[in-house]
Amino acid sequence: MTNQPYGGYGAPHGAHGAHGAQEPYAPYQQPQSQAWPTQGQGQGYDDPYADQQHTQQWQGQTWETQMQPPVAPVAAAEETSYLPPQGVAEPGPVAGVEPEPEYGPATLGGNARVTDAQRARAEGRSPIIEPGLQPAVLTAALGLLLAGGAALGTYALLVPLVVLQGVTAAGWFRLNGMWPARQGIALGFLGALVADAAMLVADRSPGVILGTLGVWVLLSLMVQLRSHADPDERMYGLMATVVAAALAIAAGGYLAADADAVVVGAVAVAAAMVARALPLPTAVSVVVALAVAGGAGFTVGGMETDGALIGAGAAVCALIGHRVASYDYPSRFVHFTAGVALPLAAAAPAVYILGRIFA
Repeated sequence: MTNQPYGGYGAPHGAHGAHGAQEPYAPYQQPQSQAWPTQGQGQGYDDPYADQQHTQQWQGQTWETQMQPPVAPVAAAEETSYLPPQGVAEPGPVAGVEPEPEYGPATLGGNARVTDAQRARAEGRSPIIEPGLQPAVLTAALGLLLAGGAALGTYALLVPLVVLQGVTAAGWFRLNGMWPARQGIALGFLGALVADAAMLVADRSPGVILGTLGVWVLLSLMVQLRSHADPDERMYGLMATVVAAALAIAAGGYLAADADAVVVGAVAVAAAMVARALPLPTAVSVVVALAVAGGAGFTVGGMETDGALIGAGAAVCALIGHRVASYDYPSRFVHFTAGVALPLAAAAPAVYILGRIFA
């Protein structure tokens, strides 16, 4: 029996049943020696695609033609290839879920997400925001530690002094809006430590402070010259680094000053800062702070006028530092760094000079 083709073009021999039933496809037999018939030969197999020549046209609809979007012509696709996606609907409100509030400008009523500095700026109020009572209490505590350390000895004074110098460097950078500035803070703090060590070696000579400050200005300049930032930003960073190092190094004046002058000055600054934080008008608060500082210096200084003058002079410098820490919408972090350290750091040169005068 001859093998017959089986598949889409034909059926096996005997596909017609006894009752003459036909299969869906008509059988096709071709001799092995004969090639496939071509169009026009009219033998055995009529090509159903002959009338369509080269393309096939589908008249009905299939799943693909119903579900798939029509493909735009190439020219239209090129013209619209850069258009943004169309028909993207914004998500609507979900039942039971409240949308996040849109925060407007700061108000006196208080928005929890705006700081006091942002609220003051939005309302056009004064850029001066004083640290308040809590930083004043911290300043007083640090001042009392300085006074107690000076009374005990040089190395006991060194511990709170190092804390003061570190907080001074960090607070100055944050006060100038530069944060994080680890390199500048570390550089300023390192200058203070070098000055302290040099004073201990040189028998607390104050000339070491000026020498260290000169070296650190050059070192800060070299560091900023290696920076790849914009020229304006580099100049701003240079000034902030130099001033932070100068303030931290100048705080070492407590180490160079006479121990009795340090005790009087530090106690006077502590009293002045607490008095300055009282809820009084600014002018009245300043007068009260100076009077309290003079009284504290007079009491601690052995009931002498020299103590009152040292205390009042230290309080004047401390109030200047307090004023600087209150400038330009400072943040809470500024109040607890610069607001704590700047009054004491600024008073250190006055304590040294007045102590030498009234010694």
